[in-house]
Amino acid sequence: MFKKVFRTGCLVRTGHVILTWATTLVLFLHDTDLRKYEEKGELAHPVVFASLVLISVMLYFTVSLMDPGFVLSDVEISSTNEELEEMMPQTARLRRCGYCLLLQPMRAKHCKACNRCVRRFDHHCPWIENCVGERNHRWFLLYLGVQLLVLLWGLQTAWSGLVSAPTWKLWFVQNGFLLAALGVTGVFSGVVVLLLGCHLYLASSNTTTWEFMARHRISYLKHCDSEENPFDRGPLCNLWDFFCVCRTVAWERVYAKFRASAVTTD
Repeated sequence: MFKKVFRTGCLVRTGHVILTWATTLVLFLHDTDLRKYEEKGELAHPVVFASLVLISVMLYFTVSLMDPGFVLSDVEISSTNEELEEMMPQTARLRRCGYCLLLQPMRAKHCKACNRCVRRFDHHCPWIENCVGERNHRWFLLYLGVQLLVLLWGLQTAWSGLVSAPTWKLWFVQNGFLLAALGVTGVFSGVVVLLLGCHLYLASSNTTTWEFMARHRISYLKHCDSEENPFDRGPLCNLWDFFCVCRTVAWERVYAKFRASAVTTD
């Protein structure tokens, strides 16, 4: 793990921590609602806010440093039996990765940035300097949810600390740091809202960013209808599986059942 920390992602992670705590410090040092609560001895709001910031940083490092679902060897894939292979079309059968030469389980993809194949690959996120895949996708959404709560609270807090001044120049001088905090929290709030909304939609339909964007090029999806998803079990079941089922899923079996039911229906 320590070797991973000190790779190129170290700079990104350090920047995230510095930006997070610098913004938090600005909110506590100026005459904001949090500062007023603190001065009055009402510590509940400041403590909860600081705790949420700490939790968001811990979740960031959890998502950033954990294994997203790297494919480690052919042994874990070879258990897929021949009967399942026969039920799948030729184009959807297991194939070897052209980069790491390992058998790719269904829904896996090779990430060139990580130089590894990742199970249920979603995307490589430069902000966390890690892939989002089968093992850390739910934690990524949890991180986005907590981060959004912190950002919106920070946005409101920064706004509450703005003070009036007789001239525009003096106003900018007095509110400069708070305006910077407003800009940071405002921009990141918009980005996180979009990301969280998109990923909740993808989770509810049991699809990934890669599958959504490159459906026409993916062997096991390109022969399906545009509205057809072999892994979709309905929004509630999909969300339950996404957040509550913590195991490696044999997507080949799910796909084979879908194909068998489609043939029976026809």
